Amino acid sequence: MKQSKYLVPGIVMLGVVLRIPFTALTPVLTDIAKGLHVSVDSLGMLTTIPLLMFALLSNLAPKIAEKTGVEKLFTYVLFLMLIGSAIRVFNLPMLYLGTTLIGVSVAMMNVMLPSLVTLNFPLRVGFYTTIYTTSMGLASAIVFALAVPLVRLTSWQVLIVMLTLIVLLALLIWLPNTANNHELRTSETSRKAPNLWKNKAALVMLIFGGIQSMLFYTETTWLPTMAQSAGLSKELAGILASYFSIISIPVSMLVPAFVGRSSARQRKWVMGIFCGMSIIGLAMLIVIQTDNLFYWILVNSLLGISVAALFPYLLTIFSLKSSSGAVTARLSGMVQAGGYFLAAIGPAMFGYLFTLNRSWDLAVTILFALSLIMTWCLLYIERFEKVE
Repeated sequence: MKQSKYLVPGIVMLGVVLRIPFTALTPVLTDIAKGLHVSVDSLGMLTTIPLLMFALLSNLAPKIAEKTGVEKLFTYVLFLMLIGSAIRVFNLPMLYLGTTLIGVSVAMMNVMLPSLVTLNFPLRVGFYTTIYTTSMGLASAIVFALAVPLVRLTSWQVLIVMLTLIVLLALLIWLPNTANNHELRTSETSRKAPNLWKNKAALVMLIFGGIQSMLFYTETTWLPTMAQSAGLSKELAGILASYFSIISIPVSMLVPAFVGRSSARQRKWVMGIFCGMSIIGLAMLIVIQTDNLFYWILVNSLLGISVAALFPYLLTIFSLKSSSGAVTARLSGMVQAGGYFLAAIGPAMFGYLFTLNRSWDLAVTILFALSLIMTWCLLYIERFEKVE
């Protein structure tokens, strides 16, 4: 099938809207809470709701793609995301409903992007995974940097309008790709293949993906608040949130290509180092409490680089450790459905434990322990050539 000239720009824009429609609100949660006259703790659900959608719907994505085709599915979910983003400006119920629709859209995109790459570029999976993970990191960095000053100059509704326009642009760029729609035949493969829920390597991959996602979303949601409670200004906390995303860009550019070309032994060592950075960063948060800016830059560097490396690693091994686009979709759907159930409790649990104890120590200690488990999972996964 001849590829559309809009395929690569479309993949870039899919990466752009893969996270920012909901994560961009985290630096301005206090402003949204004031505007809606609710407590900021209650808005932690704005991060949790998409994760619950990821968990509930990820397994459905391959089945829906089998009926619609892969490229058409992306068209439909971008349209749904556009509606969800637009309605959030009106009131609190619409904010929650719109966030839910965005969560549904991103759940489908999370699962099907590895299959989209496998189907269109089977010999260059690492390179094209790099394209959308890099655009995701770059978009997050830019929007995080703009969010606080934009809201300060205007309002949080203007930020949402800006995000909605970005989603509209993504939809318009993607539309021509609908004409080159790939069918996804998973039914026959599913009947012949063993149940992934009984596969030990797949289950360990699920736990790894869940912990990695929990770390990312919890740190994205709460690190700015932790920095403010330590004594940093809201502006500096916003800059740190942007830095957390910026630091991910070079890592997300390099990791997929490395994973695609390296041996299991090399992946164990290099990705194990990235896991170790998470362990060290979380240990620093437990042991040291300070308002020193360089300390917070170092913590954000360690944690930001770690999650920036482990997410594209996970996306790449979905393709690397499966034999076809259909199997990639099954593995991706299974891991993300179960994994996001684990991830969904992270931001809410973190906020609840702080409210309960008036201290971050217990919550951070739990994340530290989970990082150790995540490291073991990575080493276990790399014992297997294929997971199917």
